[in-house]
Amino acid sequence: MRRKPNPQQRRRELCDTAIRLIAGDGLKGVSHLKVDRGAGVPEGTTSFYFRTRAALLRAVAERVAELDLKDLTAATSVPSGLADLVARSATGRRRTRTKARTELALEAARDPALANALRANTERFFELIRADVLRLQPAGGEISPTVVDAQTYAVMMFISGVMLTRSSGGDGVRTAAELDRILAGIVAGVARQHDSLP
Repeated sequence: MRRKPNPQQRRRELCDTAIRLIAGDGLKGVSHLKVDRGAGVPEGTTSFYFRTRAALLRAVAERVAELDLKDLTAATSVPSGLADLVARSATGRRRTRTKARTELALEAARDPALANALRANTERFFELIRADVLRLQPAGGEISPTVVDAQTYAVMMFISGVMLTRSSGGDGVRTAAELDRILAGIVAGVARQHDSLP
């Protein structure tokens, strides 16, 4: 007798298929039927789990955020892990996810529910990157929390730009070592800029 698929696992598989479709063809590449075919499941399976296309896209955004959080948590637990993760964002399944994330972010500007799904882990992302920024501080002196927050924001914006550039085929930063040096420079530069303020 065939075992019924685990509903949670099936939802993840359908979302992972949708991520690949979005990365390949943009949001126009996603429909319930296309996800069914891409996942190799009977027609109607995706619509059973996600009644509307909007519900499917929100679930995909949540899956992207879940995978991003898992990667970022692992990366920020080791020295240079963040730089290594960003450097690898343009290869394999991470490139696929980066492209899908970009497509979803553009759509989120018109869909508040989708925007909320993408932002679900924003505070957690910020705190993980902030912990990495604390490790990148120049030696000597005490850095105020306000400065650390500004450094973290600058690092997050830079990383987003690198990932977008690389996922769209641009060269940008090529190695983790190069990225690590740049991140340390951003952290030091923001600290100097705040030190020079009256």
